Amino acid sequence: MSSSKLSVPSVWALAAGGMVGGGIYTVLGVVIAAAGQWTWLGFLLTGIIALASAYSYASLSNKFNESGGAFGFLEELDDKNIGGNIAWLLILGYIFTISVYCYAFGHYLSFAFHGTPMLTRGLAIGITIGLIMLNLSGVGKMTKVEITIVSVNLLILLGLGIYGLTQWDSHQLTSGIAPKPAWASLIGGAAIFMAYEGFQLLTYEYDKIKNPEKIFVPTLVSAVGCVIFIYIIVSVGATMLGGAYDLVSFKQVALSVAAKKTFGQTGLWVMTIAAGFATTAAINSTLFSTASLSRSIANRKELPQWFSHTNSNDVPDRAVILIGSLAGILAVIGSLSALVEAASVVFLITFGTVNLLAYRNLEKRRWIPVTGIAFTLLIGLALIGRLIITKPIALTGLVVVSLLIILGRPYLLKITGTKDDQD
Repeated sequence: MSSSKLSVPSVWALAAGGMVGGGIYTVLGVVIAAAGQWTWLGFLLTGIIALASAYSYASLSNKFNESGGAFGFLEELDDKNIGGNIAWLLILGYIFTISVYCYAFGHYLSFAFHGTPMLTRGLAIGITIGLIMLNLSGVGKMTKVEITIVSVNLLILLGLGIYGLTQWDSHQLTSGIAPKPAWASLIGGAAIFMAYEGFQLLTYEYDKIKNPEKIFVPTLVSAVGCVIFIYIIVSVGATMLGGAYDLVSFKQVALSVAAKKTFGQTGLWVMTIAAGFATTAAINSTLFSTASLSRSIANRKELPQWFSHTNSNDVPDRAVILIGSLAGILAVIGSLSALVEAASVVFLITFGTVNLLAYRNLEKRRWIPVTGIAFTLLIGLALIGRLIITKPIALTGLVVVSLLIILGRPYLLKITGTKDDQD
C-alpha cells in the first residue's frame, strides 16, 4: 500500500472541509431568515439526511470497491441511463455550489474593505479565474494545504460558537425578526441542504484511500456528525453575538457581522481571512473533483467526449474552463438564496437516490438509508413548497433544465457520436 494513500485523519479532514469550507459561511443568514429561533433544528434535520447518506455512500463504495459515487453505483447495477442523468444533475449541482462559494468569497472580502458591488463582483470573478488557472497548471488537489485550512477553520468556528453560547441571551434568537413556529425548521433546513454537500467528493477518491473497507464508513460518518455539531453550535452562538436581525440583514457575510460586533476589527479580519481561505479551498477542491468526474463520465461514454480532453498537465482543461466559467457567471448574476436552494434541490435528489440504492443493495443496517429516504422526502417537499411560493421562476428554470438533461441527453450523446460504438 503506497504511503501516498489518504489516511484516516486526511479523509476525515477533507470530508469535514468539503462541507464546512463554504457551508456555514454562506447559509447561516439564509436559514435564520427562514427558521428564526429554530435554525439549530433545521441544521439537525438536514444533518440526519447527510449522516444517513454518508453511511450509504461509504457502504456502497465498499461494496463495489471502486471510485465514482452515485454514477459508479448505478453503473455497477447496470443502470447507466439513470446513472448518466444523475451524473449530469450532479455536475449542475456542483456548478451551483462553486458559484455559491465564489459569491461568498467576494462578499466576505468586499465587506472587510467596505467595497462596492463592483468590487464584490470583481473579487468573485477574480477568484474563479485564479483557480481555473491553478487547476490548468496541474496544481489542483492540494491535500496538505486543505487539511491545514480545515483544521484552523474548524477551531475558529468552534471558538466563535462556544464563546457565543457563554453570552447566552434567548432574545437574540428573534431580535428584530418575527418568531417562527417549530415547523419553520423544515423550511430553513430545506433551503440550505447544500451546506452538507462535499463529503461525497471523497467517494471519487476511493481508490486513493488507505484500507477503505475498514476506515471509510466510520471516518465519513464521524466527519458528518462533527459538522452537524459545529453547525448547531455556530448557528446558536453566532446569533447570540450578532442578533438575528443583523445576521439576516447581512446574510451574505453573517459570520463577519457576528465577529465584528463582538471582537471589533480584529474579529472582522480573523473571520474574513478564515472565510477567504475556507471558500478558496472549497472552490478549488470542488472544481478539481467536478472536472475529474466529468472526464471519468465522458470516458464511460455518458458525457460527450469533448469533456475528456486533457492538456499537457493531464488536466481535463475543457471541463475545468467550462465548469469554472459557468460558476463564475452565476456568482455574479445570481442571488445567494436562489443559488443555495437550486444546489440543495440537486443534492437532495442525489442523496435520496443513493439512500434508495443502499436500501436495495446492502445486507445490514438498512434502517439507516430508510431514515435518509424518509427525511429526504420530508425536506424535499418543504423545499419544493418554498420554491413554488418564493421563487417560481427559478424552480421552473431548474425543472426545464432537468427535463432537458433527462430527455435531451440521449440525443446529444447520439449526435456527438459518443454512443456510436456502444450496444
